[in-house]
Amino acid sequence: MSPSAPLCPHNAGGHQAADEPETLPPPQAAIVMRMGPLQPADGGHHRTPQTPRARPSPARPYRCAHARPRPWRSGSAGSDCCELQKSTMGIKGLQGFVARVCPDACRMVDLKEMAEKHRIDHPDVLPVIVVDAMSCVRRWYTPESWVCGGQWREYLTVLEDFIEAFKAAGIELVFYFDGVVEEKKRDEWIKRRQQNNKEIANLFQFIKTHRKQPGREMFVLPSALPTFTRFALKSLGQKTVCTLQEADFEVAAYGLQHNCMGILGQDSDYLIYNTSPYFSIEKLCLDRLVTVMYSRDDLCRALGLSMMHLPLFACLLGNDVVPENLLEGFWHKCLVTCPPRNKSYNRRTNILLAVANYISKMPCSYNSLKHLEEMLPLGSDKTLLLRGMESYLLPGQQSPWIPPDARNFKMFSGQEETAMCRDKEIFQLAKEHHIQSENYAIFNILSNGELECSNSLEDDYDTEIPGQALIYRPARQHIYSVLLESEKDGACPLVKEWFVYFGNPLQQPDLIQPVQPSIPGGTPNLKTLWFAKGPDMEKQRYSTFLACFHLQDVMEELQALEAPVAAFCCLLTYLMLQVTSLSLEDLNAFVALVLCLRGKSAAELARLQLVQVDSRAVHLGAVLVRGLTTLLMANSACGFPFSMDDLMPWKVFDGKLFQEKYQKSHRSCSLEELLEGNESLYTPFQNLKSLICRVCAVKKRTIQSRPRGNGFITGTHQRELNPRFQQTHRSSFVSPYHNQMRGNLWRNPQPQGRRYRSGHPDQRRRFHLPPWMFWHNGLVLSTLGLSNEQISARPARVGICIASLWPGLQRILNQNNAEFNTLLLRTDNVNFP
Repeated sequence: MSPSAPLCPHNAGGHQAADEPETLPPPQAAIVMRMGPLQPADGGHHRTPQTPRARPSPARPYRCAHARPRPWRSGSAGSDCCELQKSTMGIKGLQGFVARVCPDACRMVDLKEMAEKHRIDHPDVLPVIVVDAMSCVRRWYTPESWVCGGQWREYLTVLEDFIEAFKAAGIELVFYFDGVVEEKKRDEWIKRRQQNNKEIANLFQFIKTHRKQPGREMFVLPSALPTFTRFALKSLGQKTVCTLQEADFEVAAYGLQHNCMGILGQDSDYLIYNTSPYFSIEKLCLDRLVTVMYSRDDLCRALGLSMMHLPLFACLLGNDVVPENLLEGFWHKCLVTCPPRNKSYNRRTNILLAVANYISKMPCSYNSLKHLEEMLPLGSDKTLLLRGMESYLLPGQQSPWIPPDARNFKMFSGQEETAMCRDKEIFQLAKEHHIQSENYAIFNILSNGELECSNSLEDDYDTEIPGQALIYRPARQHIYSVLLESEKDGACPLVKEWFVYFGNPLQQPDLIQPVQPSIPGGTPNLKTLWFAKGPDMEKQRYSTFLACFHLQDVMEELQALEAPVAAFCCLLTYLMLQVTSLSLEDLNAFVALVLCLRGKSAAELARLQLVQVDSRAVHLGAVLVRGLTTLLMANSACGFPFSMDDLMPWKVFDGKLFQEKYQKSHRSCSLEELLEGNESLYTPFQNLKSLICRVCAVKKRTIQSRPRGNGFITGTHQRELNPRFQQTHRSSFVSPYHNQMRGNLWRNPQPQGRRYRSGHPDQRRRFHLPPWMFWHNGLVLSTLGLSNEQISARPARVGICIASLWPGLQRILNQNNAEFNTLLLRTDNVNFP
């Protein structure tokens, strides 16, 4: 590259001061008037950190033309195992660049008019829009309450309205969901999970302080929302696809192969693929079916490039294949050669223009690409650039940069040769069910023995409830055994788990040993479970399912219940057995929830108002919803003894209703009040409660009453990990801990013996206070006037002081605050550190 090369052309539109957000040019200002401000979907790199996010409208944000879009955050706590926040995927800064510098590339379009034109041009096919669903779930979740575990019936009506709006215009929708986390994105996935942990910690601190849900600026998705969205759309009659590889690639390929009307999403990679038109979900006004279409042709004109240049342009800006840190030197050279004419542009804008200028002067040949690979500091892997460009070539497409004999294009189907499941019939059926969104997680386990689970709304400062990843691990170990026990000549391989829970730095996966469930005669093989027919086989499927949760002894009682209630009862019994801190009040709240929910409509649930929000109930709601995904996995593995529809959260759970039942139960309200005066529910309530208590009693678990009143966990004493929850699950049932302690994290369990590794890097000694101190009204230590710094600095001495007050504190634990404060006044003469 010569320093004397001519300067690159610049688009005259848009201005940006060094420390101020850029001003929209007149054509784009017109869009703002109708749709609200256009913001980049890639994290808003043109904005200064001080720029406030646009506040969402309280109702559905795309209902009216002037509604402002809900803010998109960098990650989501409530996502499923393969969640990657699409709004920040693609090429950093490109979406914002288009909105600011290339306003002609952002065209307001009427989808109804486009559909009519598509029908005229293609009379034999319906207009189809391919929906990148992972880009859309945040826009779809519009119920007012989001922190309590999910307003699932309300959410279902939102999806129905969304589908109906397009159906009325004669537009068919096809929904695509990420089905895998590709290894090249693992580091980014981990980084986002760690950021989500911080956001969730802040969220719980807000709830404990204010006893209410925070504003939308702290919004996170309810746990497992993408997973259940898949099944919701399928239940609503929509074509729903779970991908075998990168979702944006499959979306772009489907759009091209089926001559689709367009792609609906929010990922700047769709500007690079040579495929159907790209529509913005963020700018969609559902009432009028208008949105912004991003034009690749206009982008190319602004950059002085052609469509065949765009894959190289994306790679030289940094993408999922080519890391940005390898390109800094190249960018510097480009900026020297092509200095900015418009001083108001930020550095990223200037880099985009300078890189485009450099590419425009390159001959379109493989030799040019090889020369570029030699020039860039790609280290030992000189194929990065080639692989990055290949990732944008859809089936049937060619590139002048890459000769056919240099391509290394492989479809996912080649992984069958290396799959953990060697039975082709089983593997093929699992693959088909995966693609059609008919099972959950099974194909991931059978293909590569790996499983992911993102963040949940869990309180790391609640010392009594372990992470959901650990609660359900024993059940997953049995599910893995059902899937893999008959493979590899009887030697069951380990499963790699990337699950988020407190104390797991995600530096490597947990290696989990499958454990055979206790079934007389052994676990039936998959061919029997999946293909055999007849009443006896149905019974065996049901019993194998229950054995994964140690409940095969109560099969007759559960089969007598309605299917959704039976599944919920199975999950709730498992939870009561696994988490011994759960009380009779918790059990009452859950049972009342499932019974009272049956007669309530989405509108009735939407009208329900909470006086306050309890942080522990938020935590328990997330744990229960994650448990439903474990039921889905067990059901898929065991040949579907339940209909998948019977395991959906809108059948058995509502966040606000659970909060109400939880708070009433812990205030020791009457059964009449708990069941809303519905006498017909009294007998079912007592029967369900009696069944669960009886099962727990047989397994030596006594459920005790422990009312918490209006008490909230307000402490800042983080939970400590119990080694018992880290161990491989034994063949006999082992009730977990009551009081957690920090143990060494078990990361590589083996069938015989245990292997341990050192604890979390920031581990430090903590003094264990009794759990009730953290859920009483007001934190004891705070009431004593101790700061967090004092407590952290001398935990042992603080513990000794508190221990001296223990008998008196125990006596007045359930008495009023006046007596409590009277006792605390006696501590004036204690010298705290």
